[in-house]
Amino acid sequence: MRAMAGTPELDRAAALLRDAQRVTVLTGAGISTDSGIPDFRGPDGVWTRDPEAEKLATIDHYLADATTRARAWERRLSSGILDRAPNAGHDALVALERTGRLRCLITQNVDGLHRRAGTDPDLLVEIHGNVREVHCVRCHERGPIEPTVERVRSGEADPPCLACGGVLKPAVVFFGEGLDPTDLDRAFAAAGECDLFLAVGTTLTVSPINGTVREAHRAGAAIVIVNLEATAADHLADVVVRDSISEALPSLVAGLAE
Repeated sequence: MRAMAGTPELDRAAALLRDAQRVTVLTGAGISTDSGIPDFRGPDGVWTRDPEAEKLATIDHYLADATTRARAWERRLSSGILDRAPNAGHDALVALERTGRLRCLITQNVDGLHRRAGTDPDLLVEIHGNVREVHCVRCHERGPIEPTVERVRSGEADPPCLACGGVLKPAVVFFGEGLDPTDLDRAFAAAGECDLFLAVGTTLTVSPINGTVREAHRAGAAIVIVNLEATAADHLADVVVRDSISEALPSLVAGLAE
């Protein structure tokens, strides 16, 4: 079933959410577009418009070439991603958490906006990492990215780790790197234990995390999908909501009792 805001199908999704006690949420790029962050693979995505940009997020290219790293740091600053703020969709998931229903929020996004909105870090699985932190590939020192960004603004095109001189990169999973197995285990466990799985702003095509919706479906959870475009798991859903995420999510959460 497909729904727009105010339709019986949206009411059905809200009713399923009201009845749920253990909700697992998976978010993708669509929840952040209203914050001014474009997706990567959509019609107007970053890599669609500039395929060369993908190399900047490929670990072998990044580690082998200082020029690539300098371009990556320059693009990171010019994109404005570090200046973006959460939108009503992020806030709605914080409101859902306050009702006591949220058990886990899995996000494919690296923008850190769920944390900025106030999601409890203990409930959050940032499966692809967080661009607001920096990581040394040699000594594994990790911390906020802002001091490194300031070094770039001050003229260091490719700032090394201050502790060991190693290569610094944002604490996100680049192409050619593996996902954290602990995060994967947490995500799939949360999907298998929930009674409602809410997929928001994701086409559910990125493996292996797209498998969480199938895990939830196998376990008997209700499936609600909120996305403007068709997803690979629409056939599994009890309700598919086609609407602006920053409008639909607040509507879904509004009627929940504290």
